[in-house]
Parts: sequence; C-alpha cells; structure tokens
Amino acid sequence: MKLTSLPSLLAGAVLASLLVPAFSAGFVNQSDDPAADMAAMMAQAQRYTNPSEHHKLLERYLGEWDTETTLFMGGSATEPEKGTSKSEWLMEGRWIKTEFQGSMMGMSMRIVSIMGYDNFKMSYVVTSVNSMDTIMLHQEGDMDPGGKALLMYGTLDEYLTGEHDKMVKTVVRFLSDDEMVMEVHDLPIGETNTKVFEIRYKRRK
Repeated sequence: MKLTSLPSLLAGAVLASLLVPAFSAGFVNQSDDPAADMAAMMAQAQRYTNPSEHHKLLERYLGEWDTETTLFMGGSATEPEKGTSKSEWLMEGRWIKTEFQGSMMGMSMRIVSIMGYDNFKMSYVVTSVNSMDTIMLHQEGDMDPGGKALLMYGTLDEYLTGEHDKMVKTVVRFLSDDEMVMEVHDLPIGETNTKVFEIRYKRRK
C-alpha cells in the first residue's frame, strides 16, 4: 500500500477546511455531479490562491541594502543614522521577510516585517514588529497608477501620548532598481508636514 506523505495530508486538510464550508454555504452551484462541482470550486479558488502579477512586483525588495534613517520633528531633521536591511522570500513568490538593523536617536533598533499581496483583499499587506516597543503594526495599501510608489495605511497605539488607533500612512517610493525610500506619516498632525521619519535604501553592489 502506498503511503501518503505528511505534506500531502496537510495540504489536503487545509483544502478540505476551505472547500467544505464553501459548499455548505452555497458558494458553488451544487449539481448531481460532485466531480464537476469540485472542479468548478478549484477553478474559482485559483483566483485567490495563486500568485499574481502583484506578487511579481515584490521582487524589487529582494536583496541586501544599506540604509539611512532620519527623524523629522518640529520642522527639523536629525542627522541620518546608518543601518542595513535584507529581504528574502519567506514563501517563494508569495511572502517576503525583511530584517532591518539600525538605530534611531542613537538607540539600536531591529525591525522584522512580513509582506505580501492578498488576492482576496486586492491589497498589499504588511505586519511588522520591532525591538523598541511591544507594538505589532498592520498596514494595507496599493501601488499608485504608475507603479512608482506603494501607499499603505494602518493604525497604532501611541503610548507616549495616550492615543489609540492613530492613523499612520507609509509611502515607499521606488526611485530606481537600486534605490528606494520609505516615509512614515503621522496623519493626525494635519494636512502638511506629516512625515515623522524616513529610511533610505541603497542596494549593495
């Protein structure tokens, strides 16, 4: 008797957990032909489960980068602080893991983020944590029409001011294949001068 491998069993269990509720909820028109129903369900699922052209754009992050971090406070900017960043596939073609090592105001800082494109949400999604606090930041967004910038929005709790669910915008500008800049904007500040810090990335040769 041929034994089914553990990965195959796990994949089958995951697929079943997705398909059974869908059938019971009537998402697929059930007929007298279960095989045809399953084929229709699988075809529908591919739209949401397979990597798309949006995932292809994630490749621009891959590699090792030298960074410079600058803070903006009250109309003045701090001296840039140097660091490094490395991005690699966490799951090939789907999810990228990025590890940043640098400093902010002289304090060592490490940021780890997971980023991908959610076909169902039709948005880029990112979750990040850092070594300076206990916040987990979630953001969603989309590329601008020209594909030159990624705009993402999320909320965070600001423990220094007592603010909860403060709106934050992150903009990643792709200046070239070897250079990009990430800006973080504190939206409650107002309509202008909202940028609070930026990280500039230059690809290592």
